[in-house]
Amino acid sequence: MIPIFKPYMPDNVTSELEKILYSGRLAFGENGKEFEQKLSNYIGTKKVLTISSYNHALLIILSTLGLQPGDEVIASPVSCLASNQPFAIKGLKVIWTDVEPNSGTMSPEDVKKKITKNTKAIFHNHYCGYLGHINEINAIGKEHGIPVIDDCIEAFGSELNNKKTGNLGTAITVFSFQTVRLPNTIDGGALVFEDEKLFQKAKLIRDYGIDRSIFRNEFNEINTACDIKLEGYGALMSEINSLIGLRQIDHIDTLIQKQRDNASVWMDSIEEMKDIKSLKLLPDSLPNYWVYGIIAKDKYAVMKDFRGKGFYATSVHINNNIYSVFENRVELKGVNEFMNHFVAIPCGWWFTNKAG
Repeated sequence: MIPIFKPYMPDNVTSELEKILYSGRLAFGENGKEFEQKLSNYIGTKKVLTISSYNHALLIILSTLGLQPGDEVIASPVSCLASNQPFAIKGLKVIWTDVEPNSGTMSPEDVKKKITKNTKAIFHNHYCGYLGHINEINAIGKEHGIPVIDDCIEAFGSELNNKKTGNLGTAITVFSFQTVRLPNTIDGGALVFEDEKLFQKAKLIRDYGIDRSIFRNEFNEINTACDIKLEGYGALMSEINSLIGLRQIDHIDTLIQKQRDNASVWMDSIEEMKDIKSLKLLPDSLPNYWVYGIIAKDKYAVMKDFRGKGFYATSVHINNNIYSVFENRVELKGVNEFMNHFVAIPCGWWFTNKAG
């Protein structure tokens, strides 16, 4: 059966990895810096930080923004649990927003209704690589002085008006490079900032709050004059993970184009199918097609049918507002309708779609 996900690994990394393993230089270094630069070039922006995990990347955002227990954040329950679990870790109050049932994206109108004087951030998830109403949500954030974070856990390389995620005017963008993402670094992620001060602050928080330029004195001892003023994490990406990402980014356009070619076949094929329609694309957006999304009248019958034909169809995620850890089990009409009908089918680089 054709899988819904498959980790990518280029052929040319084994000998390079072996060199790193025995080099004595395993921590963030030359490969890490080069990977950040290649990401910057690819995205089209300068303020990029690689992070050891997506979870750490989100925690760094919360620390950089100075969010405190009890602060409110607006988020979509139609997302991966990994996108929302850090809110519980930090004791934040999650205000779930509804989604549009034909696309699964945040409803701008509902976001407006959910803003209060305690709202400190809006986390805008782009579900399964399909972009949401970026300009509209960003405008709401600017109107109320609230930072918007583009949660691109599955949306690296997706585009709006021919610009890639991370370069769409959003205050902060977060990516996941976990095993089934493109690119993957086995585990990892990245942050992109619009604001220089937030970028520099996050850079310190990523590394225990340490300013490495003054951390050592002339004897290479820890410098007592280097004060630690910020909370921080051990979240630098290792040289091993960085090299894997570095080699993958060279192939990323080819891989994503293969997924878009597969999506084109699905799009034509699904037009001929009864009681199924393709997930709605928002204007001027181009997904990376991490999966191909459809809306099915009878979800489980369609999943069974696709699996019978050799395509592993799945829901991918479950709506996070059902989890008691978030203490906000609210009913949302759009969320319920979307989750009752959404199905993802394989669209990845690892096969050539001949469904048509």
